[in-house]
Amino acid sequence: MRDFSRDTSALALNTATLGHNFDGFGAGWPPERIIEACAERGFGGIVFWRRELDNQAREIGERVRAAGMQVVGLCRTPYIVGSGAPEQLDEARETIDVAANLGAPVLTIVTGGTEPETKGILESQKILAERVAVLSDHAADMGVKLALEPLNPMFGGNRTVLMTVRDAVRVCNWVGTANVGVAVDAYHVWWDTTIAESLREAGGERIYGFHLCDWLEETGDMLLDRGMMGDGVADLKGLRAAVEAAGYCGPCEVEVFSSRDWWQRDPGEVLDTIVERFRTVC
Repeated sequence: MRDFSRDTSALALNTATLGHNFDGFGAGWPPERIIEACAERGFGGIVFWRRELDNQAREIGERVRAAGMQVVGLCRTPYIVGSGAPEQLDEARETIDVAANLGAPVLTIVTGGTEPETKGILESQKILAERVAVLSDHAADMGVKLALEPLNPMFGGNRTVLMTVRDAVRVCNWVGTANVGVAVDAYHVWWDTTIAESLREAGGERIYGFHLCDWLEETGDMLLDRGMMGDGVADLKGLRAAVEAAGYCGPCEVEVFSSRDWWQRDPGEVLDTIVERFRTVC
């Protein structure tokens, strides 16, 4: 495993950790201030949400790189399947274009729920694979990889049809293109005792992201009560060991949705805590 006790170059901030992708939360720092604060603390990269960019993706990406960091990724496509998914893929294609303008190598896909009039998840996964295959051609032309992110089973049927890394690998295999892989988020997969085997099946070349946070034993909200690393029950070092053993050596992206705690704090305190926890418990 890599030694993070002294080196934070692999540390990346997902700006959701400061509350900025939800209306009414966070201190409202603009991207420019976030970039400056992360660079000062030795972060290696940043992941943005599309809504933060305000048609300035290219300029913001250039500012990140000028500060000595990398744009690690962009969150996220609109839903691809499910009752909330648009009938056409035009908005998803536009999001790929935004990722390319930002200079983000990876665009995260949160799939959406089960397709109307279907039962179980396999049929929806097959439809997902068909639609992602269509998107993958445009993404390849734009130099963008698509990362399928499995979500905790409590989101099954609502926000996702992928609930394990194995689910995501299955869809990757069905798609069959070189630029579709998986994102591994500790919040969503910490419980999976078979994940090491699934990660080996995926292989390092198809693991496009590793997201850090923690699972609070007394979680009060499915979506907005994630823990800061070290505050919960997830075996973060064990999970990272499995991800790295599978061949992943990329950025570690901190993504903490926390409306009751961390989004109420000063962003400087949040960033300082992230650095300390990254060095000690991840």
